[in-house]
Amino acid sequence: MRRTKIGKIDLDTFTSFLLPRLGKSDETVIVPPKTGVDAGVIDIGNDRVLIIAEDPIFAIPQQPLEMFGWYTVHIGASDVAVMGVKPRYMTYSLLMPPETKEEDFRTIVDAIHRAALELEIAIVGGHTGYYPGFAAPTIGGVTVFAVADKHGYVTPAGATPEDDVILTKGPAIETAGILSVIKEKQLLERYPQSLVDKAKALCKQMTVVADALLAMESGGVTAMHDATEGGVIGGLFEIASASEVGMEIHEAAFVYPDEVRMVCEAFEIDPIAAIAEGSLLITARPNRSNALVHKLRAAGIDASIVGKVIDDVGKRIVERRDGTIAPLEIPGQDPFWPAFFDSL
Repeated sequence: MRRTKIGKIDLDTFTSFLLPRLGKSDETVIVPPKTGVDAGVIDIGNDRVLIIAEDPIFAIPQQPLEMFGWYTVHIGASDVAVMGVKPRYMTYSLLMPPETKEEDFRTIVDAIHRAALELEIAIVGGHTGYYPGFAAPTIGGVTVFAVADKHGYVTPAGATPEDDVILTKGPAIETAGILSVIKEKQLLERYPQSLVDKAKALCKQMTVVADALLAMESGGVTAMHDATEGGVIGGLFEIASASEVGMEIHEAAFVYPDEVRMVCEAFEIDPIAAIAEGSLLITARPNRSNALVHKLRAAGIDASIVGKVIDDVGKRIVERRDGTIAPLEIPGQDPFWPAFFDSL
């Protein structure tokens, strides 16, 4: 049967097909692949662990290749940072169409280098080449990893009842940033240039490295998760599912930038269901959560407490801004992808 869904495979396929096919079982794998868990964890002895994550990265039409390089590093690094650990090493595979210009190749590699320097990450390997079948330069995979103390990391499975739930930046950061770039002309027919420019600037917020490391530094964090495909509602479901807890979330408490509202309104996208790289979900002990939010805001990262972790596993809900109640769940289709491909 031909599938039409765009984006990640569905949860049922992941659980029933992929998870039973993970090669050899190894007792040193402490955190194996799980839905909603951003990185794997391997026990390397001496009370130390290796934390490792991988992502593909696609170039965004109408954006400078410098941003493609920046995304490569920051999106990969974010998946290690949400484990509460500073990213340290990376590899990447840059796959390009044969007709790629030499100057474009050099621009991408220079941008990756600069972003890695910015985050103090060493590039230790990878692959670079030209291949037919690619319409644009593509990162087949960026792998970011770090070594940490065995008890010095968190996972999305660590949320506990009574924890506060915190969201940084608001929902749909990636959705608003990317669509404002590729659909700028359409937006300018209805909205002022200043607001569209603010939306385009969100592309530079498509990272949670600083958010996550500041949160860990503040203390009290029990779980973190990068709200990528499936948006905030999907990310919350994944934390609740991994942690075997319930959640009560209030959309009215979200940080909601005007530029996010604009883009989602213009293209009839539910902001809490749309891809949200840059939106970090945090659960934290209630006696530390206010200080954590204050620390983030002091660093220029807006954040708010949006709900509570509860012990009733059967109750995972979000109260929408209009007062209706919806279940936390992974959307069947992230609404960003149809809007994105419709413009190409």
